[in-house]
Amino acid sequence: MLDHNSDNHLPPLPGVGYKPQHYSAILADPAPVGWLEIHAENYMGNGGRPIAQLRHLAERFPISVHGVGLSIGGEGALDKDHLARLKHLVDWLNPASFSEHLAWSTHDSHFLNDLLPLPYTETTLTRVCDHIDEVQETLNRQMLLENPSSYLAFAESTLSETEFLRRVTQRTGCGLLLDVNNVFVSATNLKTSPQDYIDDFPLTAVGEIHLGGHDEDEDETGAPLLIDSHGAAIVDPVWALLDYTLERSGPKPTLIEWDNDVPDWPELAAEATRAATALSKVTA
Repeated sequence: MLDHNSDNHLPPLPGVGYKPQHYSAILADPAPVGWLEIHAENYMGNGGRPIAQLRHLAERFPISVHGVGLSIGGEGALDKDHLARLKHLVDWLNPASFSEHLAWSTHDSHFLNDLLPLPYTETTLTRVCDHIDEVQETLNRQMLLENPSSYLAFAESTLSETEFLRRVTQRTGCGLLLDVNNVFVSATNLKTSPQDYIDDFPLTAVGEIHLGGHDEDEDETGAPLLIDSHGAAIVDPVWALLDYTLERSGPKPTLIEWDNDVPDWPELAAEATRAATALSKVTA
């Protein structure tokens, strides 16, 4: 394990997931947004308006790069071409943060358009750590790993999710991205306590927090089933869980993530303002 920590970190302020339709509005009225996040796979080209706009925004805001395509939990090797394109993006953009998901999305040569869960075993732990080591060595920087949203639990798991994540950080030196909405979704679906999850989470390793919306459904028994959709406003219980988290962690960079049915800028900025209020209640 190498030390990939750097002085390039996000500020403990609200951020938003950047969408091109908000470009002009962000520049005209950014408050209270302190940083922006992009999806890596949307900016792996070499030019055009999206890259030009991103370069301009990067002069004004710290940027976080969030990947969705590395398949960190996949059984196969990492896609070297994808990793090379990611390195090119990170090298020229020099973002304040890079993160990926604890999930898999590839099988053999096939890419699956979803982030799929994995069992928490010693074998999986070794594979995930090996992949994170490769990413951090290639990018020459620390990455953050995001906790997933869960809809089922694997009978073969021998570690809790929080212990799995703790051991990943210990073995690789990576940080963590704590998605509070994912915690709420998973706890509801698996009938566990989201507060207990936060209490056992390695909060000192958290470099970024995500908040997002979810859809409500029912399973075959009529029990609530929540779907992590990133397509709605953040619900009050998730805001309350953010308060619970920040009371224990202190202020952290906190992102409003809204990827589907994206609203106009004022609604997104209002969510960021609410995050700013939550952050203002705690001290480092």
